[in-house]
This record gives sequence, structure tokens and C-alpha cells, in this order.
Amino acid sequence: MKDGGLPRKRVGAIDRALQILDFLTERAEPMNAYELARVLGAPASTVYKITEELVDRAMLVRDNVGMLWLGPRLMRYGLTYRARMDAFADAKREMERLCAEIGETVQICVRDEDMMNVIGMVRGKGHFNVASEVGTRVPLNWTASGRLLLGHLPADERRAIFSHTARPSETGLAETDPDRLTQMSGDEFKARVAVQMSASEYAVACIASPICDLRGACVATISIVLPESRARAELPQFIQAVTKAAQNVDRTVLPG
Repeated sequence: MKDGGLPRKRVGAIDRALQILDFLTERAEPMNAYELARVLGAPASTVYKITEELVDRAMLVRDNVGMLWLGPRLMRYGLTYRARMDAFADAKREMERLCAEIGETVQICVRDEDMMNVIGMVRGKGHFNVASEVGTRVPLNWTASGRLLLGHLPADERRAIFSHTARPSETGLAETDPDRLTQMSGDEFKARVAVQMSASEYAVACIASPICDLRGACVATISIVLPESRARAELPQFIQAVTKAAQNVDRTVLPG
């Protein structure tokens, strides 16, 4: 069948299932099959059939009013993946140690395709609240960690990624120029530290350092998230603390 003179691309069942799982993850709340079909632009009969199969395999669950949500089988996959991630256990211990030392929120972040994903967090003891939780995904250009996660790549590869992923942040302060981001990420990776002020959230600072494998690739970051006012007042001390934490994990990382 043609649409506007062009062949219509057929979406396979696996791709459609992934679309359903991805959309539920991004939406972060249950939906029924009709709603999923509408937002995905897919035939309702196809979505009903696929969601039935996903429910049968415990990849989705359905409540008594027909709302669909992510199933327990996905948790098993996620936990197994995380358990095998190089240095995660060591990074988690270092994250907890650093939080106790400085009294501020500490996060571990990884690259998730074209986004940065928070996979670990320990909250500081103060009243300062961070909007991001474990599982939060934001564009790579919004955060210090996001830039570091690309810093080990060749410049042309970094630029290509930033060219199609960089987006304005809600504060309007995140850098979006691909050339500038390419330079920043490379320089910050060499310095083993990146700092971001109010780029994704107003009055919030992020000070991050890369965790690398033996090949020198940045596989994760450890970062301090704190009020911008305190970050500016004590920046050298925080930079020293976070780079030391990353180095403590670096020595234990094995190549994947």
C-alpha cells in the first residue's frame, strides 16, 4: 500500500512490542490497549493481540479494569543486566561513601542510547530535593554526566551524536550547539570532571567524574547534585571529592 506515493513501512511484531514497552516506560503510568493503539498509530487489533501475548509472558500485567503496566519479567531482565554491569557494585558503595562524606545527593549515571539514565542515587541529609529519581532519562547535553559519557569517543562521533540528540532544556541554559558540546565533552573527559549549573533545573548544580573501563571508555559517571549556591562556594572541594570517588572505582572496572 502506498501513502502519498511512498511505500508504507510495515512494522513487525517485535518492533511493535518494543514500542509498547518503550511508551509505557516513558509515560510512567498504566494505559489500556486502545490508548496505546491511538498514540502509536497502530491498528487496534494488532495492539490487542501483542499486548495479550506480552501479558501471557509476564512482560505486561493487566488490572481488573484493563489497564496495562510493565510486568515482573522485565524486572528480572533489568536486575540481571544491572548485576552484570562492570563496576556497578563498587560504584554503589562509593556513592554511599561519598554521600556520607559530603552530605549531598550522589548519583550514578549511564548512557541509555541517546539519553543519560540515572541508575543509582543516595539522597543527602539536607532538605534540598532533586527532581530526578532512579530511572530518570534526560538528553545527554543537559547534564555534566551526559557530556562525559561521550567524552572518550572520537570527535566526529561525538559531534554526530550531539547533532541529532541535543535539545533545549526547560531552563534554556543547556548548551545545544554540536560543535561546542563536542569540544566541551572532550575537554571535560580529559580533565576527568564536568560541572553544570542550572542547565536542567534552576539553582541545581551537577559535578560529575567519569568511571572508565580498562580500555579507557566511560561506562558510567558518579556525580554530586547539590544547590548551585553551595557548589559555587565550595567547588574545588567538591571536584576533589567526586574525582577521587571515580578513581576509586576506576581501578576495579574490567572491560566488557
